Amino acid sequence: MFGLNKKDSILMIAVAALALLAPFILNIFPNDSALAFFNAGYPDLMQRFVIFGIFAIGFNLLFGLTGYLSFGHAAFLGVGSYAAVWMFKLLNYNVVPAIVLSIVVAAAFSLVIGYISLRRSGIYFSILTLAFAQMMFVTAYSDLLGRWLGITLTNGETGLQVYNDDPQILLGNGPNVPHLFGLEMRAKEVWDIGPWEFTLPVGYYLCAVLMLASFYLAIRIFRSPFGLMLRAIKSNQTRLNYTGLNSKPYTLAVFVISGMYAGLAGGLLACMDPLAGAERMQWTASGEVVIMTILGGAGTLIGPILGSGAIKYLENVFSKLNEGLLHDWFGFMPDGLEGALVWVVSKFTGEGWHLTLGGLFMLVIIFLPGGLVEGGNKIRSWIQNRTGRGSPPADTASTPAE
Repeated sequence: MFGLNKKDSILMIAVAALALLAPFILNIFPNDSALAFFNAGYPDLMQRFVIFGIFAIGFNLLFGLTGYLSFGHAAFLGVGSYAAVWMFKLLNYNVVPAIVLSIVVAAAFSLVIGYISLRRSGIYFSILTLAFAQMMFVTAYSDLLGRWLGITLTNGETGLQVYNDDPQILLGNGPNVPHLFGLEMRAKEVWDIGPWEFTLPVGYYLCAVLMLASFYLAIRIFRSPFGLMLRAIKSNQTRLNYTGLNSKPYTLAVFVISGMYAGLAGGLLACMDPLAGAERMQWTASGEVVIMTILGGAGTLIGPILGSGAIKYLENVFSKLNEGLLHDWFGFMPDGLEGALVWVVSKFTGEGWHLTLGGLFMLVIIFLPGGLVEGGNKIRSWIQNRTGRGSPPADTASTPAE
């Protein structure tokens, strides 16, 4: 299928099915059920699933495939958002020019930053990317460059947004919200089927299609001679240089490609909500994509998608838990035990949900260093052994195809 081998074709079909059926899968529990709390079929949340999936797929090409750990990749996410909002301000709300410009601007920034940062490797490379990202965050937060030029580029801590007096020279009679050639991103169709309610948002499906295209491109990179060279760099770059091959063009190329993925994700965030703020460029946002990639399985194909989905889902579930809900859940217990249990659990939910994330991340690092993909492989091996089908090949858990 589209030049992919059988195994990759099956993987592509599986990801496409999950993406296209997500509005139904994420609303599996009936609305009148107590388990409806765990549904995640909200348009904004579903869009974040696939947008951060794109971000993680691109980051995985640099970190998982090449071995270069960047602590500043959120900078390209941020500049992609700013570029998209500027396109809304100057032209109109059509998302196509905004997405194109976000990718181009992110590519330009990543080319400059990558050219400088890749002069070093290891922890020195990581610190350089972090320094550049923080410089860009401070510049955007204070609108320093805009003040030097006498204009507003980022609008400082308030954030960049579209105003009625903006040029929007191509607006015409088009919608005043982000749209795809007239089809509004916030438009949605709601299906009521018995106790279930399924929401099919236009914006989500645009993001899902772009995520599938990004995933397909990642597969082709993994299977290409270029991808083989990237794996050789990760394996032993010094030995590769001794063979006479110059690895720098390859590392710079994958850095730019990874930055373009981040720019695309940033542009889609702006298409979802036409507002860009400096907080998207903070080091915590860069750390989040690192956690997503490691949690899912660095160096694997589907791992970043699983990791980003898991992080955003857990964020949604644990952050909205409050003491009232916990008392309802544990109300069947004796008063003293109920109060103690609610007190303990409340420390790991709501505003403290990051404690739950940290604990989960520690467990994965200790027991599943290969991430969720390794966990899935272990479960598959256990099932095969229980059913008498034998064990999978010895290298199944480590192959990048999973």
